[in-house]
Amino acid sequence: MHEEGFGLTLDAEGQPRFTQPGGAPLPAVPTAPAWTGVPLAPTDAKLAEDGIEIDSDTSIPNWDGERLDLPYVIGVAWRPGDSPGAEGTAGP
Repeated sequence: MHEEGFGLTLDAEGQPRFTQPGGAPLPAVPTAPAWTGVPLAPTDAKLAEDGIEIDSDTSIPNWDGERLDLPYVIGVAWRPGDSPGAEGTAGP
C-alpha cells in the first residue's frame, strides 16, 4: 500500500482508512447500479464492434512453459514516479 505514497491505517473502531499520496482520503465508492436487461449486452456489443470473437479456444494460452522473468515484468509494470501524484515519492 505504501508504494507511491498511498496509505492504509485503522481508525479507533478498527475500520480501514485509505489515503492518497499527500494524505487526502480516497473517495468512497458508491454502490454499483442494479443491472437491467441483458447484463453483458454492452460488453457483447463492444466485442462485436472491435471484431473480437470469444469461443471455446479463447482461454487457451500461447504460453510455452517458459519460466516467468519476474524482474522484467516488474520493470515493465511499475517504475517509480510513473503514477499520478508520485512526484517526490520514493519507490520500494
